Amino acid sequence: MAELTEREFAKAEVAAETLRERGHAVGARYNSRHKRLIINLHTGVELSVPMRLLEGLADIDDAEALSRIEITPSGLGLHWPDLDADVYVPAMLSGVFGSRKWMAAELGRRGGKARSPAKAAAARTNGLKGGRPPKVGSNRS
Repeated sequence: MAELTEREFAKAEVAAETLRERGHAVGARYNSRHKRLIINLHTGVELSVPMRLLEGLADIDDAEALSRIEITPSGLGLHWPDLDADVYVPAMLSGVFGSRKWMAAELGRRGGKARSPAKAAAARTNGLKGGRPPKVGSNRS
């Protein structure tokens, strides 16, 4: 394992302080009634995020476990010890609520549920053409 030089450490400290200045958590709580994470930032801003948007927490129904939130000493991270889940505050402030793969799947899932006149018309048109074509190598006749 490579050792961290004094220069690299100093650079990392400056980067962390820059992130802290943009916004770090000084308080966090779970609102079970609305199923939201409420984060109080040092700036006085209160951020409210639906739990369904947070990777690793979206499908958790245990209100007691969701209520036990630890804030990292830097204020840049939130940790749920009972769930072994973590959230990075700077990423949330940028609109990132999980990994790229998870967020892409979440967007696709929501898009698939969307209903609009255009989507309904496209589905009807596709149905008139015989529906979805069979997959290559499919046993369907």
